[in-house]
Amino acid sequence: MPTIRETIIDTLNDKESEPSDESLIRKICSGNKEAFVLLVRRYKRKVFGMAARFARDADDLDDICQDVFIKVYENLDKFRADAPFEHWLSRITIRTCYDALRSRKRERGNIPLDSMHNLIEDRSISRDQAAEEARNVLEWGFARLRPDEHLVITLLEIEEKSIREIAALTGWSEANVKVRAFRARQKLKQLLEKHYEK
Repeated sequence: MPTIRETIIDTLNDKESEPSDESLIRKICSGNKEAFVLLVRRYKRKVFGMAARFARDADDLDDICQDVFIKVYENLDKFRADAPFEHWLSRITIRTCYDALRSRKRERGNIPLDSMHNLIEDRSISRDQAAEEARNVLEWGFARLRPDEHLVITLLEIEEKSIREIAALTGWSEANVKVRAFRARQKLKQLLEKHYEK
């Protein structure tokens, strides 16, 4: 029977023997589907975490993530390995989220903003209720932004990505990211102010 020390060493050695991304990619490009399953398992949490910021619900999240991994599988032979696979995957994930935002039909007018404003102003409601109403107002504003505006605000303010990181993920120049972010913030602010004035 192995000692605890031997068991720990075996466990550490097993972790070290996990195939690298590059090794898995070579196997996948050679037709090994089990290697792709390992790659998906390795990165599914990261992809779901990124896509969750852009999905409307669980079904939408599943669809976006499925699209991401389909694109990865179909384009894996184009991965040049001049940067880590994780960076390439992040770019595909962000672009897929952007595509989902662009194709999504705008749902305008579903949230009765006037009544929400009154509820938020009402001192008798709880802090949780006020927070929920504020989230609804923000979602309403986001629904009225263009997809690129929604994307840049989410990456910058919610994901807390830097301008440089957003440029790398989207393929936009850093100057373009700054301009889009400025315009998106202004538009969101105007939308919310206009409705609070009512």
